[in-house]
Amino acid sequence: MKPILVIALTLLGGTGVGLHAAPPPAKDVSALLAPVIQKHHIPGMAAAVVSNGETVALGAAGVRTRGKPDKVSVADQFHIGSDTKAITAMLCGVLVDEGKLKWGQSLGETFPELKRSMHPQYQGVTLEQLLTNRGGAPGELEKDPFWGKLWQHKGTPTSARRLLLEGVTSKPPEATPGTKFIYSNAGFAMAGHMAEKVTGKAWEDLTREKIFRPLGMTTAGFGPPGSRTKNDQPRGHKAGGTPVEPGPEADNPAAIGPAGIVHCSVGDWAKFIAANLPAAKTKLVTPETLAKLHTPAPSAPGEPKYAMGWIIADGQPWAGGSALTHAGSNTMWYAVAWLSPQKGFAILVACNQANPTACNDAVLALIADHLQGK
Repeated sequence: MKPILVIALTLLGGTGVGLHAAPPPAKDVSALLAPVIQKHHIPGMAAAVVSNGETVALGAAGVRTRGKPDKVSVADQFHIGSDTKAITAMLCGVLVDEGKLKWGQSLGETFPELKRSMHPQYQGVTLEQLLTNRGGAPGELEKDPFWGKLWQHKGTPTSARRLLLEGVTSKPPEATPGTKFIYSNAGFAMAGHMAEKVTGKAWEDLTREKIFRPLGMTTAGFGPPGSRTKNDQPRGHKAGGTPVEPGPEADNPAAIGPAGIVHCSVGDWAKFIAANLPAAKTKLVTPETLAKLHTPAPSAPGEPKYAMGWIIADGQPWAGGSALTHAGSNTMWYAVAWLSPQKGFAILVACNQANPTACNDAVLALIADHLQGK
């Protein structure tokens, strides 16, 4: 999985987004999405708008599977790829608030039993470094022969992440930890495994307990949505438009789950996005921890300003300055979120074929619609 990250997108100039005293009822914005999917020849798309802690708009257009008539609905589940990273970071924030993890906690401290096999440079890599992509973990794990072992692993997802941890840390880091931004699925997988180690629970179970249930994300799960026996959920589609049925071949291995295998409806994803905004109805972490999650690590010229599962995009007039953004794709889906903490406003879009241009066009249309009359 090598998601395309939208680091800086010039959206709209002009009027800022005002806060509503009382959010309007969620309106149907499906008509804004229909021309986008037609223009870009993608099967389907769903989107949501969040303002002042509420989902104020929802929409869906297109079909679940190319060549079949079943329409996409706002209740359908979409794979959100590396947008999972912010969920894993939030989970770690919850555990920090509970005193079970520390931002400065190291791999060596968490896994003392691996002292002999872990490369010395990995011993001091911290949770914060892993979640900001500055732990030296490899950025192209799928090019390593070790990737095949992760695919072939038959044990539990937790044991797969243990295998990943042991395999990655037995070699030198790709860069000296703390010195370079390297976008790394492996790094987030290791952060997720740290959460597993200190709690004795699987990352999937922790995510359900600490994130999905408190937010009421009833459609959220892991891996490709739907079943093979019926066209009950959208299918991911290859670049050429061929649908891929749910199964192991429709996603990445469980070992990198904390980096990118969550699926959910856009309405449920909007609940998580809302939890990242000041007016959140359900606050998962303390204000101090939320600020930490949204604060980028120091970056060199040319590097993205990467926080914990979020890119900071400066100079966004619609956002009142800086915005939080992230995108995700397992090559068969694409999902992107844009948040303005200053305005308490967010847009999220997902499609069931990896087309970042289509999603960004939808973002533009939704922002323009929301800004009308403000």
